[in-house]
Formats: sequence, C-alpha cells, structure tokens
Amino acid sequence: MHPAYSVIFFTSASGGGYGLLFWLGLLGAGSYLPTNRWFAVFAFTFALLMVSAGLVASTFHLGRPERAWRAFSQWRSSWLSREGVMSLVTYMPAGLMAIVWILYERILSWVGLLLCLCTLLTILCTAMIYASLKPIRRWRHPLTPVGYLMIGLGSGALWLSCFTRLFDGGLPCAWIAFGMLLVGAAVKLLYWQDIDHERPVSTAATATGLGDPGKVRLFAAPHTSENYLQREMAFQIGRKHAGKLRRWSLVAGFLVPALLALLSRFLPTGPAMLVLLLAVISNGIGVLVERWLFFAEARHTVTLYYGADAA
Repeated sequence: MHPAYSVIFFTSASGGGYGLLFWLGLLGAGSYLPTNRWFAVFAFTFALLMVSAGLVASTFHLGRPERAWRAFSQWRSSWLSREGVMSLVTYMPAGLMAIVWILYERILSWVGLLLCLCTLLTILCTAMIYASLKPIRRWRHPLTPVGYLMIGLGSGALWLSCFTRLFDGGLPCAWIAFGMLLVGAAVKLLYWQDIDHERPVSTAATATGLGDPGKVRLFAAPHTSENYLQREMAFQIGRKHAGKLRRWSLVAGFLVPALLALLSRFLPTGPAMLVLLLAVISNGIGVLVERWLFFAEARHTVTLYYGADAA
C-alpha cells in the first residue's frame, strides 16, 4: 500500500496521545500520580494536543475533507466511523478529569477508569480500520491491534516518565515505559516473522481462475498509464530495504528508548530529563519508521491483476 504521510502521523501522534491519557487515567485513579495542578496542566495539554493534531492530520488524506463529518454516521458498520465517534467521546472524561485535577487538585477515580476504557477502545478502533480489511492479509492479522496498543501505550508511558520526573522524581514510571517498550518490540518481531513466512492465499492463478492449464503470468498491462489502484494499492519495497528499516525501527523505536528510560532512574533530575527527552525523540522516529513499513509492506489482492505473483 502507498504510505500516506498524513495517516502515518495520525496513527503515531494520536496513539502516543491516547497512551498518555490511558496512564493518566489508570495511575491517577489509583492515586499514584501527583495532584499538582501544574503536572496536570502540562500532561493533559500535551496529550490532548497530540490527539487533536493526529485527528486533524487524518483528514488530509480525504478527497473531500469538508465532508469528514459524514463518517460519524456509519458507526454501526464502519470501524473508521467508530474510531471517529470514540475519539470525540474520549474528550469528555479527559476534559472532566483535567478540569477537576487542575482547579481542585483532586482526582476523580471513576472518571480515570472511564478515561482508560475510552482510550483503549479508541486505539482498538483505529487498529481495526486496518485489521478488518480482508483484501490485505498483512493488516488482517491478530497482532495488528496488539501492536497498535503496545506502541501507543509505550509512547505514552515515555511521556508520562518525563512529566512525573519533572514534578515528582520518586515515581517509577520509567519502569512502566521500559516494560511496555520491550513488549512492543516482541510483538513487532513476532508480527514480522509471521508475515515473512506466511503462505499466499491468493495468486494470479486463483484471482483469474486460469490456474488449470499452467502458470499464470501477465502478458500485457491492463492500462497504458498508471491509474489510482496502482498508485494507492501497488507500492513495492525491496526485502533488503525493508529489513534495514525494520532494524532501524526496532532499535530507535523500542530498544534505545527502553534503555534510556531505565538509565534515567539512576540519574539526578536534570540529566534524567535530558535522557528521557532523547528517549522520546528516538521513540518518535522509530514509530514513524515502523508505521511507514506497516503501510509499505502491505499487499492488496488487486495487485494480482497488475503483475504481482501472490498477495
């Protein structure tokens, strides 16, 4: 599939923002976070900005962005519509929790738990937009929703480590980030290993029904010039190039941030903040590469009619 930069930014930014909101809700409900209003101001403002920026960026991929509001009406059958509805619903517990936290320096536990549920459902709806598509086997995979969750929660935990270290150096949130990033790395390794060894279900022979006489191959291109399907559905990336990008994603997006988060626990606040900032930057770069690969390595079955051997 053709990697759309707006969608890559949307899934990366909103995933991290929802991940941060999840940890604010969960740990806040358990009274593990400081009630300091400035902590709430910085944490909630950043999380909501990330979520909002991602949602706005998602409209750039639409042919008619001014009609994006119509997507909300199809929530009974469309995961994209459900994601849009849940993204708006999540603003309500997030806003209520932030207002009470900032104005009264109190944390409403039940609102925090509701916020956790809403963020998880929103991330899952985003993942299911892709995992529900039958023509793209590499997206319709049981680890696709798990990967989206682990990456979002890992990025959110890194940002939470920064805010808690700045306002309360004793909170061990870096350990949460360390664990979530390692789990995320394991999920991506399992996903890549599985798609590399998958057996094709559809081939040019099964797509055309011409497999009985012998091997089916493309004799002539169906179009004299590139069309929409070829631009959007037939992106190709070499195995060697993909392998290199996978290693970059794994190291920059998961391993380096995890080690830097662990290192920050043994440093004073000033150096720890610098180390955590480097971890966040590294994670952001790695996640963008991982998300680009997620789209670039996908194979749509329509490519079987344009010369692909299998999908």
